[in-house]
Amino acid sequence: MGKYRKILVAVDGSLTGFHALRESFRLASDEKSWITVLAVALEYKGDLAMIGIGSPLSSMRRPAEEAIAEAKRIADSERALIRTLIEEGDPHEQIVDTAEAENCDLIVMGRRGLHRFERALVGSATARVIGYSHKDVLVIPRDTTVGWKKVLVATDGSKFSAIAVDHAINFAKSYGGELKILSVVDMPDELYSEAPELVDDLGKKAKAFAGAAKKQAEAEGVAAETFVREAEAYKAILDIATEQKVDTIVLGSHGRTGLKRLLMGSVTEKVIGNAPCPVLVVKT
Repeated sequence: MGKYRKILVAVDGSLTGFHALRESFRLASDEKSWITVLAVALEYKGDLAMIGIGSPLSSMRRPAEEAIAEAKRIADSERALIRTLIEEGDPHEQIVDTAEAENCDLIVMGRRGLHRFERALVGSATARVIGYSHKDVLVIPRDTTVGWKKVLVATDGSKFSAIAVDHAINFAKSYGGELKILSVVDMPDELYSEAPELVDDLGKKAKAFAGAAKKQAEAEGVAAETFVREAEAYKAILDIATEQKVDTIVLGSHGRTGLKRLLMGSVTEKVIGNAPCPVLVVKT
């Protein structure tokens, strides 16, 4: 396919991060991409005049240096070529800035956290990267594999979901996969009894959105199946992903950036926090 020419992989020394790195090798091989591996060292903000300079600086950099050393070992063992970088500062800021500076097309990160609060991703580097970066972001949970044989894409008729549909079709076409297309009617419970005609109207629109995406996919020679569900959007996406055993979920980002959006709890963050497979958030 050749879409992602430059991939940035963020590692933090965790097994999840190294799993994402290994999966990025497979993607890079298929896409014929270059990989840059980044580890971020926390910046020392104390008073260096009060203590020996070497001690705090070296201790702050050591985890990042060890992560990069392990990344190099993994790359050597898998005969993959990588470029490595260590930057200092806040992790999400350095990841976003490095992706821009290196002109990367895709940021790859592992998903950490098994508890409900951690899965919400609020405050994590992953959530902040998704919120602030203009690059596509691929989040890979541990023990999952990136694949494109069954691709799930959610559409709501917006220009942002149209971009996601384009990406999903391109990946499915390039790798001989099929598309699962979902459109969701997500309304407060009270409206079902108070405005049933509105629910019916939204259902028809959802069916039309999914149908249009299916027609687009089939025009490209990609087999597609549509689903329309009445539920909370993130729950419907997760249910279909599990039921259909999809390889990857593709979501559009609605362009609202910054921490305020993250703290409000978007569909994207909830899907990523609980998905049984990798999730690609497309922005370009």
